[in-house]
Amino acid sequence: MGKNPDAPEADTLGKLNKVYLTIISRYRDYIEEHENVSIAELPTLVTPKNGAVVAKVDEIKASFGRYDYDNNFYDASLAAFSFVKEKVEDATLPLQFWLTPEETLAFMIGDTFDRCVLLCSMMVALGNPSAKVAVVVNGESRKLLVYYEFGDAVHTFDLRGGLEKFASKEEMVASLKIKEDTTAYEFNDLTYTGIS
Repeated sequence: MGKNPDAPEADTLGKLNKVYLTIISRYRDYIEEHENVSIAELPTLVTPKNGAVVAKVDEIKASFGRYDYDNNFYDASLAAFSFVKEKVEDATLPLQFWLTPEETLAFMIGDTFDRCVLLCSMMVALGNPSAKVAVVVNGESRKLLVYYEFGDAVHTFDLRGGLEKFASKEEMVASLKIKEDTTAYEFNDLTYTGIS
């Protein structure tokens, strides 16, 4: 089988990636300055109505035959979590850059924040408007998770950990070990609020 003359060689792609990384590193400060998202803009990152998000959610719903929120949402949310955790590669970029859920799906890669935003978008698209991304910052440590309320429980999804179930939101918040100097907030496509 002959080589495709239009397909770049792996060596050339490797070199191009090094050039792109050099350019990005050189303009890192400029990019990060213009990439900042204000607190008020965080909800714009969660996009449950985006076509790519809806298409992925429709794939999950199709696995249930006739999707019914009351009977299938929990299992569908587990499928969404499994997809994001196992199929969307976790990678930290050399600079702060927000990927949209559509971009995360297109590249199938993102940092934990990007992947949580995608997962939250999928949970809302599956029919649960209570789904939120929770961010807890203690000094240099940052914990991100997605949670929602369903039935009589609060379910959390940690892409670097696993699943937990709590009897109430208060119990879930207590598990986050928020201290006086902790920065903690949550958001989805409609709201942004502090967690205390």
